[in-house]
Amino acid sequence: MTYYEKCIEIVIEQLDKFKPEKDNPEQFLETAAASLQQTLNPQKLAFVLEILSGCLEYQKLLTIVVDAFYVRDGRLCLWADYSLFEVICYLAMFQLDELGFQLFCSIIKSQPVRKTCKFLRFFFNPLNLCSWIKDEWSLIYETSHVKENWIDPLMRWQPEVQELINQLEGVPTDQIPPLKTKAKVTEPKEFNLTVPKPRAITMPEPVPAVAKPKPVPQSTYQEPKEQQLLQMIKRYNRRNAEELLLRANMDELRCAMPRLHKDPQAQELEKQQQHQPAPRIRRTPNLTFYKSNNFPVKLNTATILREGALYQRQVEKELQRVDKLVDGAGDFSEFLEWQKKMLAKDLEKQLATSECRRLQGKLSHEEAILARQNLIQENKQKANQKKEETAELMLQCAKRRLQEEKSMKELVEQVNEAQKNVKVAQMKLVKGRQQIVQEVMEESRELLQRSSEAAKEEQRQRCELIAQLRALETQPTRKGKLVDLTQIPGYGLEGEMSVVELRERLALLKETQKREQEEKRDQIIQGKRAKSQKLQNTVEQISFCRAAMGRTAALRWEEKKARAANLGTPSQDERVLELQRRMEERAAERRRQTAQLHVPPPRVGRPQLPAQTEAQHWLELYQSRERRLQAMQEADRTCQPTHHLEAA
Repeated sequence: MTYYEKCIEIVIEQLDKFKPEKDNPEQFLETAAASLQQTLNPQKLAFVLEILSGCLEYQKLLTIVVDAFYVRDGRLCLWADYSLFEVICYLAMFQLDELGFQLFCSIIKSQPVRKTCKFLRFFFNPLNLCSWIKDEWSLIYETSHVKENWIDPLMRWQPEVQELINQLEGVPTDQIPPLKTKAKVTEPKEFNLTVPKPRAITMPEPVPAVAKPKPVPQSTYQEPKEQQLLQMIKRYNRRNAEELLLRANMDELRCAMPRLHKDPQAQELEKQQQHQPAPRIRRTPNLTFYKSNNFPVKLNTATILREGALYQRQVEKELQRVDKLVDGAGDFSEFLEWQKKMLAKDLEKQLATSECRRLQGKLSHEEAILARQNLIQENKQKANQKKEETAELMLQCAKRRLQEEKSMKELVEQVNEAQKNVKVAQMKLVKGRQQIVQEVMEESRELLQRSSEAAKEEQRQRCELIAQLRALETQPTRKGKLVDLTQIPGYGLEGEMSVVELRERLALLKETQKREQEEKRDQIIQGKRAKSQKLQNTVEQISFCRAAMGRTAALRWEEKKARAANLGTPSQDERVLELQRRMEERAAERRRQTAQLHVPPPRVGRPQLPAQTEAQHWLELYQSRERRLQAMQEADRTCQPTHHLEAA
């Protein structure tokens, strides 16, 4: 038996004797040191006590690892080797750096190879160390302390330990020296059983009478009315949607090509267009729903009244104007000529403003290109400055790393000096803990005595209180009480009455309230009918006014369109000339900077046209939209009776 094998066996025997429920760690260490002092020399005794005290101090950490080993990989291992695994775990965690790897290998080889290899493979598995072992230890100690002092050193020693495991597993079992173990003979002992006392037969408690529950209402098993109403509305909407889809599919071409009223001028245009090649009309896909032009709008009461009042004021103003004309008005030809001139002037202003808006858009485009070129130059300057700053930062980082390396070397030297004085400090700590344990034990004895006396006094008071409660329960009590509903209480209050009289008065009050509610309901219904009739008359008046205003607006639009067709291109005013001059300056500046920077010009959506060609293009587009709108208005006008137009 080697030196370390004997020491490890002694530690395992002492750990097997230790019972955490009964024994105190400090007293157990004292007794173990006193018993081993006679058989071991001082060097062995110090080694054994150091390992034993460490296993007892960090037993929570060791227990977490060993219990998990038995649950996962060590199901076939004996529980008698529990202390052996604790010792190996402690040596790997706390003594591996101090003993050295060679001495640790000799200790592992002195133990059973198959068991130790299996445990070391489980404990030094990186997946286990960095996951659940680290989390469990962090519940007891700080996470940073666990990572720096235990996880990182174990991960650093993991490759060497893996090589040791592979080396030990490669050795055949014949070369391993057999272990000499003494077989323990079990001695049977009789059980010291006490005869249980016979249990007293208790009186059964009376079964309490439970009130009869209310039956489940029938409405629970019926579908609510709201759900039925929603289903009916859903079916109705579905049917309407199918009808609209069928109508849209039937009137498909009519939606794509609107019909126009063929007047003589339109017939002449059609004859002229027949000689030209007809444009190809693509068939539209199937429409989902038919969307009519006249959508039914549901108006609320406030909207109807507001619009009716508006039209009423307009009718009154028109009547006042007509009265003035009838009273004394002359020839309105001058006024009409002045009105035409002002309208023509307003149209010229509108065309000038549209031209200014277009030129402003082009000017903003040129300014954006200039801003982009300026931004490229600024970015280049910023990039050069950033490169200089990064070079300076790299120099500063190199200097800081040299200083950190020097400070780390000094810290390592200080730690090595502090580790030399660890053993002396541990012995002083053990003696101080022994004294503290003795003082705590004395205080605990005194506290136990005081708590036992207090418990006895409390038990005596409880017994007295229970006896008083049982005496009160034995006294007879009267549970029933007779009540006369026709009798007045007689408290001396005004308006005092019996319960029967109160019920009669409440019934009379309910009847009067019901009668008042019915009268009020009739009044509300009559008011609603009068209001609805008034709203209906107002709606009819609004529809008539809308039709008249629509026809007058159509006539005004035709006059405005005729005036716009005769005017031609807008006149060039000072704003347009100023914007053109600024745009030419910006374009020249942009071309100059582009030539200097060799920056490719930006992509443009369409080629630049001359001013006159572009104005002609916009005028043609405007006239085409007017022709389309005129055709739609004429189609709507043909559908209405002619007498409404004369009245307007």
